[in-house]
Amino acid sequence: MITPTRLSYGLLALTLVLTGVLHLGAPLLVVLFSYFALRQLYSLTKKKWLALSAFIVVVAGIAAAAVYFTRAAILAFPDVADTSIPSASAWAQKRQIDLPFTDFESLRQVIVDTLRQEAHYLRNVAHYAGTASAALVFSILGIVAAASLFLKTGLDPYRAMHAVKNNLYSICCDEVSIRFRDFYRSFATVMGAQITISLINTLLTAIFVLGVRLPHAPLVIAVTFLCGLVPIIGNLVSNTIIVFLALTVSLKLAIGALIFLVSIHKLEYFLNSKIIGSRIRNPVWLTLIALIIGERLMGIPGLILAPVVLNYLRVEMLTVEVPPTQEKVELVESPVRESFRS
Repeated sequence: MITPTRLSYGLLALTLVLTGVLHLGAPLLVVLFSYFALRQLYSLTKKKWLALSAFIVVVAGIAAAAVYFTRAAILAFPDVADTSIPSASAWAQKRQIDLPFTDFESLRQVIVDTLRQEAHYLRNVAHYAGTASAALVFSILGIVAAASLFLKTGLDPYRAMHAVKNNLYSICCDEVSIRFRDFYRSFATVMGAQITISLINTLLTAIFVLGVRLPHAPLVIAVTFLCGLVPIIGNLVSNTIIVFLALTVSLKLAIGALIFLVSIHKLEYFLNSKIIGSRIRNPVWLTLIALIIGERLMGIPGLILAPVVLNYLRVEMLTVEVPPTQEKVELVESPVRESFRS
């Protein structure tokens, strides 16, 4: 008969496999990030209801900011295009490059004609829209699940009512809870390193933003730090906002911002492996390999989960004591035997 401990390890492994096969990396990350945020707020407030209320306010604020920036981008895009397209056309003419548009209306017509001629573009747009809708629904479910875990619903909430106290179901629930708790602790360890990375990224970005006098600089710096807490995806969001704001000033500033942010991104790829690798006490090369494998298996969620899984495996393996093999025993005993012979 399989033991509850082995069953719990198998269930955790099955969860990770199904996460990759069913492309559920994003919902799993939402659960982990939400629970991490709730725990951090609880450490500050010392009251669960207050931490949950603050978390709801933060989530609502992030959602409102996302809607605000999206709406502002849509409304400002025509003016930005009319301002930047002449500069782009002049730059292209100097290099003898023919652009199919000269202003916003011609650019819009080019986009519409391209979509009409290439039907697969429309299918891709519909596919991405469906994927985004599903991701939004899963994110909401993940937030609800994290809040439920935070309120200690547990796997066996009616344990006190069971006739048999030490029954197999309750013991299995305990072991499964231990496995997933240890996995979350590995995630929290990696997130501690991610906060350091976000602070470094925010500092470098703040120097650039304040140096070029980008509009809404304080808000951009705050958004950069918050987005930096989410690896890869957060950087893409903050970088898009910065480039768009730079584009409202001039095309040259937007290109400069893009070059600067790409350079930081390349630097952070190795910085992440260095900081996270030292935090979880793994060599840089092993962390890089884990990042590459995670990206190939699960995409961006795999990049985020790879250091977590790597740290979890290391911690679990450190708790297992392996008896020395016969070869190691002979290696240890041979110097002793030689000393006796001499």
